[in-house]
Amino acid sequence: MTGGARDTGARDRILVVDDNPDSLRFLVDMLEGEGMDVLIARSGETTLELLGESSPDLILMDALMPGMSGLETTQAIKRNPATAHIPVIFMTGLTDPEHVVAALQIGGVDYVRKPVVVDELLARIRVHLANARASYLSRLALGHAGRALVALNSQGQLIWCTPQAESLFQRIDPAWDAASAALPEGIAPARLMALAEPGHSGTITLALAGIELELALAETERSGETLFRITEVGEASKVDLLLKQTTLTRREAEVLLWVSYGKTNRTVSEILGISPRTVNKHLEQVFRKLGVETRAAATALAVRMISE
Repeated sequence: MTGGARDTGARDRILVVDDNPDSLRFLVDMLEGEGMDVLIARSGETTLELLGESSPDLILMDALMPGMSGLETTQAIKRNPATAHIPVIFMTGLTDPEHVVAALQIGGVDYVRKPVVVDELLARIRVHLANARASYLSRLALGHAGRALVALNSQGQLIWCTPQAESLFQRIDPAWDAASAALPEGIAPARLMALAEPGHSGTITLALAGIELELALAETERSGETLFRITEVGEASKVDLLLKQTTLTRREAEVLLWVSYGKTNRTVSEILGISPRTVNKHLEQVFRKLGVETRAAATALAVRMISE
């Protein structure tokens, strides 16, 4: 996936859980000074209530608190599928190795000793934020394999997009820059963001540069971003026709469709966001499943199936 490092106003959100007011104040000042948004909770119970309303990118958890301890709170966080992905860094004044092991065994990703060393804590936070972001994008890629996806921040600026979306945007507007925070001309961010408003349902259909697009809201776990799925309407329906009449996978059907349009492997790779070598491997499977030996024969079958 593309992007991720753009300064588009999406700030990391950290939840600090500590029952000590002085410790809370110190941590909040430090994190806000680093440009992060900070949420606070002074007990385990308050933490779980807050997580029902907001999803931070990372949690700094005091291990020892009166009532529901940090360990018990983290166990509850990790049992909930909606919050299990959030990395938890423990803060502890204890030096007993068994206590540290217990913290890691219940799902903590790291721990720091109190009193915290600022530079060390910030370095650990950045590492685990990066790991969580990579893990999120990997889960997203698995769930939306081969899809054109676009993530916008609350101002409607582009945070990241998949290679498929990037290729589509460049077909719509060859001058569009993948490093830009802007969408291609003709795709209004405000209209897209309206899909995320309460009570709104359905999709948006646009015709740009002779390409008909369908835009819909997609699920996302990250705070500060809204995710949209973009489908090329004409091509999607033709791929579905190929799928109904063959044993091809969706990716193989997509490769076959673009080959039937006379596209080279390199062009198909750019359109679908995969390597030319991968296109060739998919084509080998297409030939085998269709019982043909040449591109021309595969194209003839595809054209017949689409036109029936």
